[in-house]
Amino acid sequence: MTRIGNSDLDVFPLSLGGNVFGWTADEQASFAVLDSYAAAGGNFIDTADGYSAWVPGHSGGESEGVIGRWVAARGNRDDVIVATKVSSHPEYKGLRAANIKAAAEASLRRLGTDRIDLYYTHFDDPEVPVEEIITALDALVGEGKVRQIAASNITPERLAESLEFSDREGLAKYVALQQHYNLVERDGYEGALREVVQAHGLSSVPYFGLAKGFLTGKYRPGGEAVDSPRAAGAGEYLKGEQAERGVRVLAALDEVAAAHDAEPATVALAWLAAQPTVAAPIASARNVGQLGALVAVADLKLTAEELAKLTAASG
Repeated sequence: MTRIGNSDLDVFPLSLGGNVFGWTADEQASFAVLDSYAAAGGNFIDTADGYSAWVPGHSGGESEGVIGRWVAARGNRDDVIVATKVSSHPEYKGLRAANIKAAAEASLRRLGTDRIDLYYTHFDDPEVPVEEIITALDALVGEGKVRQIAASNITPERLAESLEFSDREGLAKYVALQQHYNLVERDGYEGALREVVQAHGLSSVPYFGLAKGFLTGKYRPGGEAVDSPRAAGAGEYLKGEQAERGVRVLAALDEVAAAHDAEPATVALAWLAAQPTVAAPIASARNVGQLGALVAVADLKLTAEELAKLTAASG
């Protein structure tokens, strides 16, 4: 287990992404994935109130509903850390105080619980002062409806401003940052954003840890088409200016994976988990067959030489 920032949350080193639940994984498949994740020692489930509003016929909150029904069926609420997010549900857009309160109540209902363990602002709302956002989140913590708060998709400046306001006023403070970060997408985090996270003792819980599936190694130059909703996005890493680096990263992953008799996906997540500030990368599985390579990150420790090889390949 690893601790999230300065919080009281101890989590498995792989956060299970819930974006697929109720979307590409129906309820039966989602329950199977959740059961297998828990059986492997996993306890950190990530979702959002907006999942999966982009699907025709969906209204948002489908993932939360699946997770809530699974927790109720298994009676394991005290054994899992449930993280969800506010600002992207079609009926609860933005981060105005009243919206945060209403969205949290709706998430609690769908999750069938009395508290959210880790509550993220999903997308920053620059039109709303950080003072209003933090004060609204602090009220939820004070009511016992949220244990810890966190941010996602936010600039270094707004993150620093939020943290400094919390410190100054003695209010609830972000303990984690969720951002796009992986072996082939490093520039957005490795810099000012990571410096703020480090300075305030936060943890990083990065999403797209496998670069939309590219780092699983299933996507190869001239390879067969992969049946996945994210295939187009993953394939972009083998096109244009990115192609040379994509091939280089795959070669390094293959070499390190062979040395450990591991999957490329496990190695990619292990590289990410070893980076400064990272507590638990997020990755999702549509079925149990995809899950093994993800949870295996808990047992894979790369050498300094292997980490350097991967870092150089992705440079």
